[in-house]
Amino acid sequence: MAQPSRTWAVAAAVLALTTVAVVWWLGGPAGLGAGDTHPSSAGAAAASAGAQIEPSPAQGADHSFFARRRAITTDGPADPLLVHGLRDTLEALLMEAGDASDPATLKQRLAALVNRHFPAALATRALALAERYVDYRVALGSLRAPQDLTDPRALRDALEARHKVRLQFFDDAEYDALFAREADLDRYTLARLEIERNTQLSPEQRAQALQAADNELSTERRAERSAATAHMAAAAQTAAFNASNADERSRYATRSAQYGPAAAQAMAQLDREEQHWNQRLDQYSQARTQQGEGPGLQQLRQQLFSPEEQQRIDAALALRQLNAGTSGS
Repeated sequence: MAQPSRTWAVAAAVLALTTVAVVWWLGGPAGLGAGDTHPSSAGAAAASAGAQIEPSPAQGADHSFFARRRAITTDGPADPLLVHGLRDTLEALLMEAGDASDPATLKQRLAALVNRHFPAALATRALALAERYVDYRVALGSLRAPQDLTDPRALRDALEARHKVRLQFFDDAEYDALFAREADLDRYTLARLEIERNTQLSPEQRAQALQAADNELSTERRAERSAATAHMAAAAQTAAFNASNADERSRYATRSAQYGPAAAQAMAQLDREEQHWNQRLDQYSQARTQQGEGPGLQQLRQQLFSPEEQQRIDAALALRQLNAGTSGS
């Protein structure tokens, strides 16, 4: 793999993988402009994240339909709207629309923004699809995430419930464009979990079953899984560094030997950004505890965080509470 590609993938993994639990429990940033809640296993969520790591809109990435359409070959789908990356474009549209108090308000904002993300010839259809996507995400709010993310039966039930909700809002072609890639990886990860939890299998039978599950994946999905596995390893390594309070020099030496100097430098920058983010979260959390909600807290929120970061605050604090509860149990 080329060094620039590997550098970005490894460096982005640290932040991308730490958001998996937030996406699982809270559905992404707070509000109706938030991301989809994915009732999949942690492995499946990580695989999906690893397959879709890209710079956020705030980092200057072009998430518009126009950019994604340029990446489609002449052998692409007949429907010009239902192209790979459609869901990312819808998410970017919703992110630009921001938080809203109700679906109707959000849909009004989408109508004003849709032409920034889709060509005029597709804007009417794209807006109708985006409005149903909003309704779909609202409907997801009625689903309960499984209590045990390692219970195959609970995960299968959750995936089936989500699948039924999706079919209520999207036809087969739309479903494929929006969810097929993620669904493949979810099914694969669930199959592996069921095999690994099956105590009736001998080691040889388990190995054969896992290999059969691997063979069910397409070459493209297998490559995505391999990338996600590398991302998970990088995230686990960073977590170990944090737990042992490893200094910057030790981290750089280990990462440089494993991933190369450029990746080590990029990951060090992410470490610094994450540390700064946590320091600001600490300051905000302490202020909220001391003075409660009010104009002063809102002013501090605006001083400490950019508009994009403000959409992550509540989810990040909720994840902290979740982690604290887990560690204390």
